[in-house]
Amino acid sequence: MSGALATPRDRGLSVPADWEPHERTLIAWPTRADAWRGTGLDAAKACHTAVVDAVSQFEPVTVVANPEDVEEAQKLCPGNNVEVVGIPIDDSWLRDSGPIIVTGAEGERVGVDFDFNGWGDRFTPYENDRKVSTEILKLLGIERHASSLVLEGGSIVVDGSGLLATTEQCLLNENRNLDTPRGDLERALQELLGIDDVIWLDQGLAEDADTDGHVDNICAFLAPGRALLQTAPPGDPNHEPMVRNRERLEAAGVEVETLELLPRAARSGSEDVVIPYLNFYMANGGAVVPTAGVDPDMDEEALGFLRSLMPGREVIGVPALTLAFGGGGIHCITQQVPVA
Repeated sequence: MSGALATPRDRGLSVPADWEPHERTLIAWPTRADAWRGTGLDAAKACHTAVVDAVSQFEPVTVVANPEDVEEAQKLCPGNNVEVVGIPIDDSWLRDSGPIIVTGAEGERVGVDFDFNGWGDRFTPYENDRKVSTEILKLLGIERHASSLVLEGGSIVVDGSGLLATTEQCLLNENRNLDTPRGDLERALQELLGIDDVIWLDQGLAEDADTDGHVDNICAFLAPGRALLQTAPPGDPNHEPMVRNRERLEAAGVEVETLELLPRAARSGSEDVVIPYLNFYMANGGAVVPTAGVDPDMDEEALGFLRSLMPGREVIGVPALTLAFGGGGIHCITQQVPVA
């Protein structure tokens, strides 16, 4: 599935965990009005600005904006730790369209450029987003390794010690890699990302139809072999799938922490959305967590719980209801560049 002779695994490279040191964070600037249902593009820009401000407290941020939006993004994100670059994009979910960078013991870095098809051809156009990884890697001066495998960054989470978790609902979906057997997908992930084992969770959140159940809305590794899993009470449509997900994680030897808190909000003209707290982003020394604002007490309880799980990090909340209305969270709009 790769055009290069030697795979990243052949070269001793692997994908670092989210908490390992970053050179910078990549965030794309909102550009697509129809993506922000119920809030509008201006609200999306304000929310992205808040995330840029929060992450830039911990590490440099590179904002990727359409060339015609560079001046606006510079004006709204003026911090000393922020730069804005002009690259054509269709949407701002850079976790999914951006490169996944693997690293080696000698300081090597290679950007794995997976194919991107707009979440199973669900949202079009996506031709610019299909090419954005290539342009970002050119900008960063990082070698590109192209793959024909369709994969979004939000569809995988890794523990940095050989484990990768994904959902069958997404990665085995016929709208991603039609007729590709599970075993072939596993081998491709091993070769491209340098991981050892794939944990196939059942499905994502019932409310996450836009991405076909991305794993980063339900599971986050906190340390090698230790994960935080979203749960739900009996009677909730997410209860049984999350029970199965926990069983599969534990069968793989993973220590599982759980979080049942999951705020909901009404979106005009459609079903309610959920705002998963565990769709957070780990920056250098910090964690930026999406909060809902629907129930401030629930937000504070969730932040306190996450602080107890990440005692070495400054855990801060950023109101992210707008992101949820658009279809994601803070982890969905960020992509880390690991240090060399």
